[in-house]
Amino acid sequence: MNRLSIFALVLASLFLAALLFARRAPAPTPLRPSGPIVVELFTSEGCSSCPPADALLQKFDRQPYPGVQLIVLSEHVDYWNHIGWRDPYSDAAFSERQSAYGKRLGLESVYTPEMVVDGTREFLGSSSADAEAALDKAAAAVKVSLKISDVRVEGDSLKAHVETALLPSSVYAADVILAIALDHAESQVRAGENSGRHLTHVSVARAFSTVGSIASGDAFSKDVQIHLGQRADRSRLRVIAFLQEPGLGRIVGAAEEILN
Repeated sequence: MNRLSIFALVLASLFLAALLFARRAPAPTPLRPSGPIVVELFTSEGCSSCPPADALLQKFDRQPYPGVQLIVLSEHVDYWNHIGWRDPYSDAAFSERQSAYGKRLGLESVYTPEMVVDGTREFLGSSSADAEAALDKAAAAVKVSLKISDVRVEGDSLKAHVETALLPSSVYAADVILAIALDHAESQVRAGENSGRHLTHVSVARAFSTVGSIASGDAFSKDVQIHLGQRADRSRLRVIAFLQEPGLGRIVGAAEEILN
């Protein structure tokens, strides 16, 4: 057999092997979100440009994207309270959380309405286009499994069991944060920029509490509690747990339960 015949035989063998491998290899799996996406809205009843953002958050709460779970939080800041209307759902803690995000994301100043998706992307809270772009990117992120169970109210405290899967090596550490939110809230505004308007809100944050932290390679499993005080209507509450990198970094896992 001459060299040309040997070379042709080798090429044919390689082609046949490649063809067999291609038949056996599975088709690429389309990207799917591996966990819920957290959407935070910083808003105020004293801000006239906020109601459209509140409406957009309510749209997201209705789960408009098949296969993607959105966990929404409406966090009412208190720095609008001095202009005529004191937002009954406002809290300095939410203003501080927003300011921390502002520093982390390199903003010159904070503003309302502002949305933050999974702790990594911020934009004007009433912009559907920016929101959809951020959600599209967030849907490709790998998330850590997180579960809330045995949720109950005892006296002035809400108790629950929170557990997570192992934190992957790509995440060096994460805080375990528990948030309590009103399922629904509304106000008849009597002063300020929204005077005369009836405003509605969804998943209105009333309290945040860091209940633990974990390092890469570890998991979390613990009975936790958060004090309710007078801030929450006990008839219908949302309990949201999420894993967030220290310093208000990425949210790498989340779960939600609604308590009737």
